[in-house]
Amino acid sequence: MNSNTLNIQSQRRNSIKTESKQSTMIIDAWGQHPTLRHIQDPIFDSLRRWTKALTYSQQPTIASTIAALDAGNVDRMLISAWYGPNKEMISNEEVFDFVSQSNGRLIGIGSVDITRPMLVMREIRRCIEKFNFKAIRVLPWLFQVPPTDRRFYPVYVACCELNIPFCTQIGHTGPLMPSEVGRPIYLDQVALDFPDLTIVAGHIGYPWTEEAIAVATKHPNVYIDTSAYTIQRYPSTLIEYMRTHGRSKVLFGTNYPMITPAKALDGLNDLGLDEKTRALFLGQNAVRVFRL
Repeated sequence: MNSNTLNIQSQRRNSIKTESKQSTMIIDAWGQHPTLRHIQDPIFDSLRRWTKALTYSQQPTIASTIAALDAGNVDRMLISAWYGPNKEMISNEEVFDFVSQSNGRLIGIGSVDITRPMLVMREIRRCIEKFNFKAIRVLPWLFQVPPTDRRFYPVYVACCELNIPFCTQIGHTGPLMPSEVGRPIYLDQVALDFPDLTIVAGHIGYPWTEEAIAVATKHPNVYIDTSAYTIQRYPSTLIEYMRTHGRSKVLFGTNYPMITPAKALDGLNDLGLDEKTRALFLGQNAVRVFRL
């Protein structure tokens, strides 16, 4: 995709925003531009029962991901690398390449294989200093250990030293893997051990959303993102938190391509957010947390 195509798409997006009278910047805090080996991995077979969005026969193009952002009036998306035990599902190099093709619409988040602790610091430093990524994401369920496991701690040290957020998943797992490691309460201990570490916990923590809210309320550097859930499925406790003392603690996310931005934002007005809170949720919190 060349720069002229991206510029045309950007003009169309701005036109859409003008027509809808929407001026709030929207940033998707959790998305992927998938590789075929990621999207076709058997680990996601259970998710394919719910949605055809994960059915690909060809590598998706950057243009298709940008088009999905435009359809939802989303300005930018943070896209993540995916590493499991001895497995690169989306490599850091590939994320860097995707970001480089996006004309500023995509922002990189790196990942590492925590079973190789001697390489963790080196790879995280490379992600930040060479690739200009804005955070590191590691998913406990991929490794079947909670975020208090000793293998996570070199990641936390590196994130603190480089002053970047650590992103992770909380709540039950869609893939047929143990959900217990996604209990939000584990992050309480992590935040106590690393009070300077910024933690962004994705997927709202269901069915332990109240636990997630408690941890985010207790620790100033712990945040929640709404990825993998449409607005119609937000728990009422989360909506109340967003409207009140959690207005600066919740970030909008999709988990694209599982959920498109347009689908994730459908029903936004039903949340009953005032103008300031809406702006914080849709983009300003992400700008602040990820230093965009």
